[in-house]
Amino acid sequence: MDERPPWDEYFMCIARVVAQRSTCLRRQVGAIVVKDRHILSTGYNGAPAGLPHCSQTGCLREQLKVPSGERHELCRGLHAEQNAIIQAALYGVSLKGGILYTTVAPCTVCAKMIINAGIRTVKYADGYPDQLAVDLMRQAGVVLEKMDHDQARAAEEGD
Repeated sequence: MDERPPWDEYFMCIARVVAQRSTCLRRQVGAIVVKDRHILSTGYNGAPAGLPHCSQTGCLREQLKVPSGERHELCRGLHAEQNAIIQAALYGVSLKGGILYTTVAPCTVCAKMIINAGIRTVKYADGYPDQLAVDLMRQAGVVLEKMDHDQARAAEEGD
């Protein structure tokens, strides 16, 4: 009997490990893009390369008590999905037809990047309060799939 986790759980577990590199003070998010069961790119949320991390500068959105899902322009960090797409671009890797696994559902800005990168499926663990992102991806034909949280956690813990 094969005791290995199914592919979706395996890739979501990897996205959770990637999230551990996050430098965001509010929420640690990880994302990976996969095609044909091969990881093409990874990303986590945090300040742009070479700039001080939010743990050093503080979080303006937190200081202003900005609710989750609002006023993204005040954040100095990039989202995990953005970093995964940018990393692929830096190394000349096409994400067209790929599957994005992310620990948190994408926001509107990330949704637009996902659509234009040609990613066809987004599988996420936790929701995010951004209906426009959902609407845009659905209109573009991107398949959205919320993964069973307990299943993904069980796979992560080795159960």
